[in-house]
Amino acid sequence: MIFGFMKILFFGDIVGKPGRQAIKKILPKLKEKYEPDLILANGENLAHGKGISQDSTKEMIDAGIDWLTLGNHAFSKKGTQDIFEDKKLPLLRPANWGQEIPGRGFAQINIRSKKILLINLVGRVFMQQQFDNPFLCAKEILEDYSLKKESGKEKVSAIIIDWHAEATSEKVAMGWYLDGKVSFVVGTHTHVGTDDARVLPGGTAFVSDVGMVGVQDSVLGVDKEIIIKRFLTQLPYQMEVAEGPVLVSAVLVTIDEKTGLAQNIEKLKEIVKVD
Repeated sequence: MIFGFMKILFFGDIVGKPGRQAIKKILPKLKEKYEPDLILANGENLAHGKGISQDSTKEMIDAGIDWLTLGNHAFSKKGTQDIFEDKKLPLLRPANWGQEIPGRGFAQINIRSKKILLINLVGRVFMQQQFDNPFLCAKEILEDYSLKKESGKEKVSAIIIDWHAEATSEKVAMGWYLDGKVSFVVGTHTHVGTDDARVLPGGTAFVSDVGMVGVQDSVLGVDKEIIIKRFLTQLPYQMEVAEGPVLVSAVLVTIDEKTGLAQNIEKLKEIVKVD
């Protein structure tokens, strides 16, 4: 912890039991080394590689994750909607999914008397579901919040967005659209980390995709042999989470509390052996 600055640790998509085990094993070490003020992760693949469950959500919160964001698989598991009935659960689903589904798409978080706005958005390019326009959704939310003192808006110390999208072009466009308006736009969903992590000219930290917390020798965390058979035969073989050492992908962002703008973004990668 550095006075006058906030450090945000964000983990990429956590894939199944191996990913959860890796988080529990590595998080104490990362907390001691970096002393983050807020720990976030995308959890839409927590439960056996697709969707969430009450047990997997609780497991990650108990492990030290402060808030979990989701994506297009947020409601993949049967009974998932019941999880969102708990208004105190530190869990977000995409804000642009629509008005009729349970849960919330953004929330205020208090850190050392500072207000942090966390927003979850999902992209539309190459997605099977029909989502509302994420750009217009971001614009609407930010009509009520700002990093600066503005009439009619609530000032917050930082604004963080999990931008869960497939197309790199859509992700990059959102980064430029929000540059200078938010503290941090972190891309999730593809499970493959990109090398474009940087602070944009307006002061917004950005990365197209942080990567995953999933088995390294796999296809996006899934057993590679099953995926290869699917490509060879075009048959819908049941996908299973892979086993083996886990690639832990995360980013550490330092934010100036006075301006709400990012000072630095650092990519973190480590291989963790799990049981």
